[in-house]
Amino acid sequence: MEQIEVISWKTLDAIRQPARIIETIGNLESNEQMAVVCAIEEDFFELFYSELESNYIRHFEDEEELYKYLDIRKNESADFGYDSGDYYGDDITYEELESDYIDYRTKDDDDGSDN
Repeated sequence: MEQIEVISWKTLDAIRQPARIIETIGNLESNEQMAVVCAIEEDFFELFYSELESNYIRHFEDEEELYKYLDIRKNESADFGYDSGDYYGDDITYEELESDYIDYRTKDDDDGSDN
């Protein structure tokens, strides 16, 4: 396992964008830190985002090493906020999302008043 410290979240985002997300641990909004475990082809990474500590990229030798580390990380991080990363599951339909914004009003360009 190798680790390198990075300053910018943009670097982490650039690696995360093409990657296949395996797990997400934590949440930047509530925990101020988040670990994204991902894979690009046959390379496995942990991308660690933090508002309080150093950000880093951790590279794993193989998938077995990644999953051993992931089990340890989840056990250590019960209060860190484990999230399976299934942000696009079938739990919410488009109609349900649309109904959340039914009372959203925009300014009408014709008369300058709200609808």
